[in-house]
Amino acid sequence: METLLQNLRFAFRQLIKSPVFTITAVLTLALGIGANTAIFTVVYATLLAPMPYPEPNQLVMVWSKIQGDRNGIAAGDFTDWQKQSTAFSDLCAFTGGSFNLASKDQPEYVRGQFTSPGMYRMMGVKFLFGRDFLPEEGTLGKEHEVVLMNKLWKRLGADPNIIGKTLRIDGTPYTVVGVLGPGVTDRLDQDLVVPLAFKPDQLNHDFHWLLAMGRMKPGVTLQQAQSNMDAVTANIAKAYPRSDTGWGAIVEPLKNDFLPKDRIRTLWILLGAVGFVLLIACVNVANLLLAKGTTRQKEIAIRSALGASRKSIFAQFITENLLLALTGGMAGLGVAWLSLRALVAVMPEGTLPSEADLSLNLPVLLFSLAASTLAGLLFGCAPAWYATKIDPAESLKEGGRAGTGAGRQRLRRLLVIGEFALALTLLTGAGLAIHSFFNLTQVDLGVNTTNIQTFFLPVPDARPKDPAQITAYYQQMIASIQSVPGVQSVSVSVGLPLYGPGFGMPFTIAGQPDLTDPSKRPNTSFGMVTPDYFKTFGIQLTRGRAFTDQDTAASVHVAIINEEFAKKFFKDKNPLEQRVNVEQLIPGVTKLGPYITWQIVGVYHNVRNGDFRDDYPEMEIPFWQIPWPAANFGVRTTGDPHLMAKSIAAAVHSVDPQIALAEPRTLDEIKSRLLAGDRFTMILFGSFAVLALMLAGVGIYGVMAFTVAQREHEIGLRMALGASRGNVVGLVLKEALALSGIGLTIGLAGAYLVGSTLHSTLYGVASMDFLATGSVAVVLVAASVAASWIPARRAAAVPPMKALRTE
Repeated sequence: METLLQNLRFAFRQLIKSPVFTITAVLTLALGIGANTAIFTVVYATLLAPMPYPEPNQLVMVWSKIQGDRNGIAAGDFTDWQKQSTAFSDLCAFTGGSFNLASKDQPEYVRGQFTSPGMYRMMGVKFLFGRDFLPEEGTLGKEHEVVLMNKLWKRLGADPNIIGKTLRIDGTPYTVVGVLGPGVTDRLDQDLVVPLAFKPDQLNHDFHWLLAMGRMKPGVTLQQAQSNMDAVTANIAKAYPRSDTGWGAIVEPLKNDFLPKDRIRTLWILLGAVGFVLLIACVNVANLLLAKGTTRQKEIAIRSALGASRKSIFAQFITENLLLALTGGMAGLGVAWLSLRALVAVMPEGTLPSEADLSLNLPVLLFSLAASTLAGLLFGCAPAWYATKIDPAESLKEGGRAGTGAGRQRLRRLLVIGEFALALTLLTGAGLAIHSFFNLTQVDLGVNTTNIQTFFLPVPDARPKDPAQITAYYQQMIASIQSVPGVQSVSVSVGLPLYGPGFGMPFTIAGQPDLTDPSKRPNTSFGMVTPDYFKTFGIQLTRGRAFTDQDTAASVHVAIINEEFAKKFFKDKNPLEQRVNVEQLIPGVTKLGPYITWQIVGVYHNVRNGDFRDDYPEMEIPFWQIPWPAANFGVRTTGDPHLMAKSIAAAVHSVDPQIALAEPRTLDEIKSRLLAGDRFTMILFGSFAVLALMLAGVGIYGVMAFTVAQREHEIGLRMALGASRGNVVGLVLKEALALSGIGLTIGLAGAYLVGSTLHSTLYGVASMDFLATGSVAVVLVAASVAASWIPARRAAAVPPMKALRTE
């Protein structure tokens, strides 16, 4: 222990004696450790941390399963699950909702949720005031209670006496029974919660619209819960073969229940990328220590001559390096804190689960400590080992100037080669992300996004569901908006381009054998649109005709499909001669009716939705044939739609003053939001790549500067014998290019590995993308030349006689 304290005191004095070296090394390590800590915080909070609820391992998501994929749940299935399952102490359902909240000026649109009574009690979420819903409040006629998220309570004035008061939601009075505490639920995209009370027509087995969360009984394992649900769904399929044949259930841990697999893979890849940054930082510090070691040869020789063993010298150097690393780690925590704030500021909404707590907690601090210790060992062992190999007699004989050592020079060169190999790997990842993002921005989306305002009308569930009344309501809305100066065309649709048509529906093709097993039927995106939909969004019809105002409930049922639908299901057949059977969607009712046969009258150019990577089958039908209560509007304007937003809102409120315009966005804004995830990944990779490039440039500068200093006598001799300054500059640059060239060659393997790993998350980019790899190789070579230029010019500027006299 005493020896350790002596080593620490001596190490501290050594760091204080060399402030420039210490600051450079600490900053280099702080960048590497800070970046790693920030990304590990995201990975830990998202993928590794337990959920912030009591006994989180007992909480699960339970899904319906069709063709191996998870799906929503029909209300009839859910109620049967509750009755028949024995693995859960609680099983609750929930679904999203949109509401009009009465306010002083005009109704406010708020997102909310319908939940089974006891949902928050099951999860263990704490209430600031009040309580969860009671069991009886989940029945019709008694469901007019509301629980507020803490953020909405604050927005409404933070009244501590709000429990028992009334809010008008969708024109109906609701009694406030609870306010949730601040924290996890405030990060949800919801403001309030109302009880889920099933209407008689909702208790069917063929309309899948719910999600379910359960708490397993103590002692029940995930496998046992899955086996129990397999038996339950098998019984239900026997009781309801028409709707439930082929359907099963999936029981999953609550953690990461909604996070896509590609996003999880991207997080791990990013953690690997910042690991490369830390390795490059360690290489730089190792090179600094090797250079510093040459100035301490006399000191080491004297210590050896006075009886210090190689083991004690090694221990002293390792102690110094670990102290340096821990100092860099502490500085890295500051870098991590700043990086996390920047990440949160630019991170797209919905990137991470609401439960993810991006804070520097104990596990993150332990990771930072481990990273710092590992860094100290990585960059410290080689310099410490070389220190023990110094011959005391030779060092003292030469006055401490001899013995830079061929081995030491080889190691420094090898470290630079490794640094460039790592940098190429990381920069290639960034290049691939940039190339992929560029490709996505060039995709033919199938729509004209210019000058289109969109919004959603959250029509209350209590409004009439009669198709004639819905039709008259929206025709009046269209006419009112169309009368606003500057409006070119208006459309109403269940879905929106770039988001998708709205519903996912199984279907059969008329004339082909009917599939009794519903799980075997193909699926298509399915939506309702008014006649001007294709004109408003600039969607090109490639065959047939568009809808007209004559396509009403009284006329022949017609449909327009996209090119992908025609290609996938009709191949060489004429799609305009085909008919498709789809179960009836009943306005405002979560229940499917009998099959309706739709005659295909047109084909439209594919519209990319979601992440823009693939085409999917789509089918649109006339809105006037099946009018839907709540719908989206698209308004094409002659000028900037932002400037017309108030006029459009006034036109809506002139027809219905109690309705709110939800999520008003231009189509360009929707496009930008959908590209946000890829843009965020590109920015992160690009940031780490720039950091790696800077560190690699600093590394080769340090090596070349030290090499030039050691070769000053040789360079002076060459110039004395007639070598020009250009020859000397060329000599230094040639060595730098050789080192970087070898590093780049080795780095090609890492570049291919990164490309293969990222391939599934990229678009239009091969595993070995020569454009991206070649571009970053050119950048690295340019950085190598730039970093070597100053040492080269400095060497060429030394007078030959001065260099010879110095030796």
